[in-house]
Amino acid sequence: MEAPNPAPFSKKTGFAHLWAATRYSLQGFRRLLAESAFRHELILLAAAFGLFVYCHATMLHYLGLIVLGLMLIAVEALNTAIEEVIDRISPEFSDVARNAKDLGSFAVSCLLLATLMYVGWVVFFANL
Repeated sequence: MEAPNPAPFSKKTGFAHLWAATRYSLQGFRRLLAESAFRHELILLAAAFGLFVYCHATMLHYLGLIVLGLMLIAVEALNTAIEEVIDRISPEFSDVARNAKDLGSFAVSCLLLATLMYVGWVVFFANL
């Protein structure tokens, strides 16, 4: 005997869809706050903003930092999602799972390095 198919999921439209999407995003942000790496990145971004204030950075410099910061948050969220899915579907050790997690971590590291290089350039060379 086959299990009955669950009722199809009804998608929200219009304002209800916008409200639901906002709720899902906030839930994702709250989940991301549980990650220590994310909290460290927020501290780093706050310190970078402080350095920019101290160095009298231009609005364009702030815009660059905001864009890089949002990209860093997005990549960290994707990395966390990869880790969550891998942990769910492959709780035992697997080289493929380890590689997926390592690649997500590498993506975060690349963007973190780019952000640090940008901050260094603004602080030490942009206002010469």
